[in-house]
Amino acid sequence: MNKIFAPVLAALMMATAYQPVYAADTVPDKFANDDEMLDFVQKAHLNYMWEGADPTSGLAYERIHLDNNYPENDRTVITTGGSGFGIAGLLVGMERGWIPRKEGVERLQKIVDYLGKADRYHGVWSHWMEGPTGKTKPFGKKDNGGDLVESSFLMASLLMAREYLKNGDEQEKKVAAGIDKLWREMDYQWYTKGGEDVLYWHWSPDYAWEMNFPLEGYNECLITYILGVSSPTHPVSPDTYHKGWTRNGTFVTDQVTYGLPLELKHNYNVEKGGPLFWAHYSWIGLDPRGLKDRYADYWQLNRNHALINYMYCVENPHNYKGYGPDSWGLTASYSPKGYAAHSPREDFGVITPTASLSSFPYTPEQSMNALKGMLKKKNWIWGKYGFYDAYSEDKYWTVPRYLAIDQLTIAPMIENYRTGFLWKLFMNAPEIQKGLKKLGFESPYLPTSKSKK
Repeated sequence: MNKIFAPVLAALMMATAYQPVYAADTVPDKFANDDEMLDFVQKAHLNYMWEGADPTSGLAYERIHLDNNYPENDRTVITTGGSGFGIAGLLVGMERGWIPRKEGVERLQKIVDYLGKADRYHGVWSHWMEGPTGKTKPFGKKDNGGDLVESSFLMASLLMAREYLKNGDEQEKKVAAGIDKLWREMDYQWYTKGGEDVLYWHWSPDYAWEMNFPLEGYNECLITYILGVSSPTHPVSPDTYHKGWTRNGTFVTDQVTYGLPLELKHNYNVEKGGPLFWAHYSWIGLDPRGLKDRYADYWQLNRNHALINYMYCVENPHNYKGYGPDSWGLTASYSPKGYAAHSPREDFGVITPTASLSSFPYTPEQSMNALKGMLKKKNWIWGKYGFYDAYSEDKYWTVPRYLAIDQLTIAPMIENYRTGFLWKLFMNAPEIQKGLKKLGFESPYLPTSKSKK
């Protein structure tokens, strides 16, 4: 870089930095009440997306390491799905007045403009992008094209933003229209690989369908089918859901664990459920309350998944130090062994705060106990953007590091517990209601239901 222009560029980047929603480096000794405590926790975690965002795009970095120890060439990588969860958090901040509405709208405009110019593959973004350029950063050698699942997590929250702004002033309507354009350009039909009755996760301009990953349930990917069937321009047939996602209905199970029906076969753990992010990622916008189809009651599915995870940690069959009613939650995160998809099947003695905190809608009493228990650990597991990604009392291990996909579901899911705000935005989107009806879902939001939220 020309040495003359380097200081100018640095100054411009500083000018685009965002002031923190809340200075939360230290946990207070006490809170006036539970509402004040939840405010504190939500502000700290959504701040990862606000003050901690990439200055060019306004989107979320894949990871923020306060120790500045990053994988090679990874510091400026932004994440598509994690940014979706972050956008939901921005809406929470705007609605609660923690983020001035005008500044929030400006941020959303920046995001929409950036996404319109970034690399896309039949309207679908890649898993990772280089923040300064919007160019694809390969997630793996053959994973260098469109990532339909991550893009669906992103679009679900963008649709919430569209619904939030569409009746606002001129600038807000402009943002909403920009989101609608991006939504209409996503070609879900392309990702059926020539019309198969299933959606595929990846497509690459260099490797085509070689990743060969059909989306079959049950896991975190339900929202991909909901959006695919709901698309106003490139919809997929309901058969993709009924034949592909549900494996022709064979993903239903009569498994009962700790006295709780599992409802659906979790892809690789049919006894005690997969990692808890499966109960979070698709459910930032999808409201499981009263949501049913021929296969499952989705409130019961998610609540039981969280309760089974809780009961497993309380049972603590490996006798790990630190497990109990006030310290529980297994999901994908960092660990002393590297990144791992923690669950009752893959349990290394690591607690991941997002697991219990993002489960607040399903397990409010158990999640509140976990929150209070973790806050008592204070700065051992707390830093600038809230709780560190994971910790192990058994090995007395933690690192001052964050992952967007863990950090950024916390504020949205706590908000859904408190007010249902994001659920109402998403479930009242006209296309989503039509898509759910096509798939045979029941929900209080659907016009044919007796009561509408």
